[in-house]
Amino acid sequence: MLLEDRLLTEARNPESEAVDRLSARDLVALMITEDAKAVEAVRAESDAIATAIEWAADRFGRGGRLIYVGAGTSGRLGVLDASECPPTFSVPPSMVVGLIAGGPTALTRAVEGAEDDPAQGAADLLALSITALDLVVGIASSGRTPYVLGAVEQAKALGASTVGIACNRPSLLGAQVDLEIALLVGPEVITGSTRLKSGTATKLVLNMITTGAMVRIGKTFGNQMIDLQPSNEKLRIRTRRILREIAGLDDEQAADLLRRSSGQLKRALVAAMAGVEPDQAQALLDSHGGQVRAAVMAQTGVDPR
Repeated sequence: MLLEDRLLTEARNPESEAVDRLSARDLVALMITEDAKAVEAVRAESDAIATAIEWAADRFGRGGRLIYVGAGTSGRLGVLDASECPPTFSVPPSMVVGLIAGGPTALTRAVEGAEDDPAQGAADLLALSITALDLVVGIASSGRTPYVLGAVEQAKALGASTVGIACNRPSLLGAQVDLEIALLVGPEVITGSTRLKSGTATKLVLNMITTGAMVRIGKTFGNQMIDLQPSNEKLRIRTRRILREIAGLDDEQAADLLRRSSGQLKRALVAAMAGVEPDQAQALLDSHGGQVRAAVMAQTGVDPR
């Protein structure tokens, strides 16, 4: 029996064998039922996902990076998650990087054979000057994509820690990485179409890894984004609102403090909650790893809840 014949991601789903005879409403009902399995598959891997978050936060705290590597849908999801980090958390694009087999062209159309080249995966990874400070996450629903396996092998040779996200267990990827996340969503509604449940479950996990790691390194206060850059009117309004809500200021006070803080919300928050000038607030942030709560507590001795 061929390897592909044993893959859960290639199995036929008995619930959708007559999908081409369903009404649109029944098709929606079927897909909702099947998509709910993606959430449960992610829940089953909670411990491994939490470990990946801690590993990513640790690397960020030491100047390292999170590198996603994938092909096809998996690669596009990695690039998407990476591209959303700079505007959401005000981090440099180099901090979370997405590699896709076939390069940027593969984001919008298939690049034939790109995923079958492990040497190219290794070369693309090598070009990023990976070090032991980096965390490399290979994404392959099948768990056997050669491009991803080549990249992960190269990452390990360079001393980086590795995570594998697949929708099969056992898998070649799972056997190769330091930490396996196996999202067993079951057969797809359309056989082998892993942009469906497999893609949904993968996106959920990527959301958790980057969001969780950013929270751990102080990019939020409570559930508010506090490291955003007020580069347009919408974000300037949001920045003032967050400052008002957290620090108890009126809009005029918030606008004035932000002006004196060069528009930097975290600096303004520490200044307001610790009762210091913006320059001292920045010094407190610098000495406490950019963590607003720790900076305020160092000055006041009180947790600013």
